[in-house]
Amino acid sequence: MFNDIGPLELVTIIVLAVLVFGPDKLPKVIQDVTRTIRKIREFSESAKQDIRSELGPEFKDFEFEDLNPKTFIRKQLDNDDLGLKEIRNGFDLKKEMAEVTDAVHSRDTGASAPGTSGGRVDMTKKPETPGDDDRPPFDADAT
Repeated sequence: MFNDIGPLELVTIIVLAVLVFGPDKLPKVIQDVTRTIRKIREFSESAKQDIRSELGPEFKDFEFEDLNPKTFIRKQLDNDDLGLKEIRNGFDLKKEMAEVTDAVHSRDTGASAPGTSGGRVDMTKKPETPGDDDRPPFDADAT
């Protein structure tokens, strides 16, 4: 239930509880909280049983955790009927990336295209220096 609470956070909660409720009332508060949590769990389980009994025997394997989208998708993807495990295992990302890298490097070392110098393309953009009397075009709509 509290899997994401670290030790420092737990110590902070305990210190705050002692400061707020005091050392003499703290055991009674803890008992009340645990009793309330227990009653909520019992109520939730009885509601689940009532829903299962009302749905009928065709939903006897129904789990409420399947209503969570993450759980539902994970359960469907792990299903062997779809054959997704074979696809996932057959795909090797490192191998694919190595093939792409080899293809790119072999193109660079291959024949040079017209307009290139020495098999390399100059990708740097050289700024054009306007002349002294060159003005940018006038746009009447922009003013």
